[in-house]
Amino acid sequence: MADTIAAATVSLFLKPSTRHSQLFLTLTTSLPVLRFNSLKNPKFRPLVVSSSMSIDSAAAPQETSSKSSSFLDHREGSRFLHFVKYHGLGNDFIVLDNRDSSEPKIRPEQAVKLCDRNFGIGADGVIFALPGVNGTNYTMRIFNSDGSEPEMCGNGVRCFARFIAELENFHGKRQSFTVHTGAGLIVPEIQEDGQVKVDMGEPVLKAANVPTKLASNKNDAVVKSELVVDGVTWNVTCVSMGNPHCVTFGTKGGEDLQVDALNLAQIGPKFEHHDVFPARTNTEFVQVYSPSHLKMRVWERGAGATLACGTGACATVVAAVLEGRAGRNCTVDLPGGPLEIEWREEDNHVYMTGPAEVVFYGSVRL
Repeated sequence: MADTIAAATVSLFLKPSTRHSQLFLTLTTSLPVLRFNSLKNPKFRPLVVSSSMSIDSAAAPQETSSKSSSFLDHREGSRFLHFVKYHGLGNDFIVLDNRDSSEPKIRPEQAVKLCDRNFGIGADGVIFALPGVNGTNYTMRIFNSDGSEPEMCGNGVRCFARFIAELENFHGKRQSFTVHTGAGLIVPEIQEDGQVKVDMGEPVLKAANVPTKLASNKNDAVVKSELVVDGVTWNVTCVSMGNPHCVTFGTKGGEDLQVDALNLAQIGPKFEHHDVFPARTNTEFVQVYSPSHLKMRVWERGAGATLACGTGACATVVAAVLEGRAGRNCTVDLPGGPLEIEWREEDNHVYMTGPAEVVFYGSVRL
């Protein structure tokens, strides 16, 4: 049976000839243009559609150049920006091959437009794969959907790692490499099952380095400290995983959180822009199921409510250990799915394991 895809006012009826067909979406100044291609079948001819019609994806083969340096190289020319859209548990990113330059290919204001879910591609941020520095293999930079640049992103680095694996043809191999980020050195490892395990480094607990203006109350750290937000006193623990996090398990004297009942859009911005967080903050609201099973919802600095936050899941486990609520190995349930987090006692590093998946490949006219 034909699958149906609606693009604006364009209705397309598709009969894929191969299970490896991939969707290529090209955004132009007028109607969307949909392209269908196959990574597994390089002789598959792309079909370009710009008006309402029915199409069959079976097409005559076409020779392609074997000299292409990247699977993103198509024939539209320099006017188009080629990308892959990935998601890590629903936290989605536009990922760009920027290895030919140490400067991002687009400006923050262009990233804002591309991330718009109504008038752009739609994403929580844009990730750039740049050349490595200081002996690292690669550099990762990110522009959030509001144009700001975070130091790091846990779900983003898993998507970055899968992107690099695609570019470097690491399929089916256990492979690790070094990545320079605004939060320092990160080491992702592609697992044989396609999951990505990331050494996220040591958590930063010193209040001034998180940063937060809250007074430290436990070995220079802020642990289960009181924070008044919109007239309500919350107990919070502050952690940096290269970016600032405020983790709360509930209000002072209140019952344990039921995170699904929270109005994140109302309370999240009030945490993010609170005066005690000079660099703003990500905020995690956490429900404890057991010492090895937590549930978390997040309000991300610069992106708002998202389906997942990797650094937030790491910060959540660190905070849960510091508050005596959980052990060092936890499954953290997020709206987009679970992450496995380990705060290893031997080296004090936090390790995150989870998926990253391709959504589609495409190009956008600049």
